[in-house]
Amino acid sequence: MPTEDWRSPETIDRLNCLERPGFAAEFLRRNPDYRRDFVRTQRRIARASVDAEAAHVSLARRWGLRFRPRSRVSSRTRTRLVATGSLTGHADS
Repeated sequence: MPTEDWRSPETIDRLNCLERPGFAAEFLRRNPDYRRDFVRTQRRIARASVDAEAAHVSLARRWGLRFRPRSRVSSRTRTRLVATGSLTGHADS
């Protein structure tokens, strides 16, 4: 969870520079229910109790996440979901 105050002028300036997808990602990653679901999904993958791709697809569907289609080569390497990192250095998703 970010330690920054989301109401600070610096944070507001960074949020105002984001396009819609970036702002949506920031909003979602601060949602405690999403954060718990994301961690739960990652744990299930780590325990190998679920297929990683299927778990990521399921998480994305539950939260209404949509991603641009990628080439077959890059899509086989990893499914990228909205994680719970910091706004600092954030690029739009």
